[in-house]
Amino acid sequence: MLFLPLLTVLLWVLDPLGEWPFVAVSAVVVALLFVTAWLAYRRTKASLSRHGIVERGFFGFMSVVAARDITGVVRVQLYRLNSLDTTEQLFVVCRDGHCSFRMRGRFWDERAMSRVAPILGVDETRRDEPVTLAELRQSDPQLLYWFERRSLSRKPVTLT
Repeated sequence: MLFLPLLTVLLWVLDPLGEWPFVAVSAVVVALLFVTAWLAYRRTKASLSRHGIVERGFFGFMSVVAARDITGVVRVQLYRLNSLDTTEQLFVVCRDGHCSFRMRGRFWDERAMSRVAPILGVDETRRDEPVTLAELRQSDPQLLYWFERRSLSRKPVTLT
């Protein structure tokens, strides 16, 4: 909806210059990209059973994790960035200690998260205290995505 007023102004300004076809083609390309992204989002899916997890991601890639490779489920209250609000996060942990499937409280409700461990037939560990991303990065970096394992902030300089 924010794109329509901008498109209208551009067409109005560029119409006397004869440049409106460029704007119209650009608008069609942006609209096609938006529809493609929306369809990709709608096709994402995760299925859990006693046999394991099958997940289709945003870009259409399929990820399959067998139940025999899953060792447990970890639930953590994670502070949101620059806030005192927390979001529940669920991590399905494999034998190598890495996270094979993640559920974020912004997208999944409590009821759905509570069903994961019983369906997979594994133990669930719930951490009592909320943690920040930095604390989780330090204690359990293998649970995080590769881009979350690195901090963008500078490390404090210690004077000796």
